[in-house]
Amino acid sequence: MEAALHRPGASAGLEQRIDKMHGRDRIGLVIFVAVLWCTLLYALFSIWSYIAIPQMRIILSVACGLVLIFNTAAIVAMLRHYTEDKHFIYGLDIKHLDEMRRRQA
Repeated sequence: MEAALHRPGASAGLEQRIDKMHGRDRIGLVIFVAVLWCTLLYALFSIWSYIAIPQMRIILSVACGLVLIFNTAAIVAMLRHYTEDKHFIYGLDIKHLDEMRRRQA
């Protein structure tokens, strides 16, 4: 699929636009993961003193850890996929954005 949109003679401008879009997505995902970790850990520690049952503390800690690990792993996998297929993914987006701008002009 990547070969359908990425040609060896593609313009440097398209490559720069793809890299710029990919960079913004990477930054957004890293910020999302950081906010997710901060939010869940804050929620866990803010209710920690109200939990009287030790087993419930263990259950909540494990659940919080699993949510953080699986969400982080999923986002890392998505970033790898985006890096591998960025020419196809972002090239298609740029093509549609350019067409939309051309129609509006």
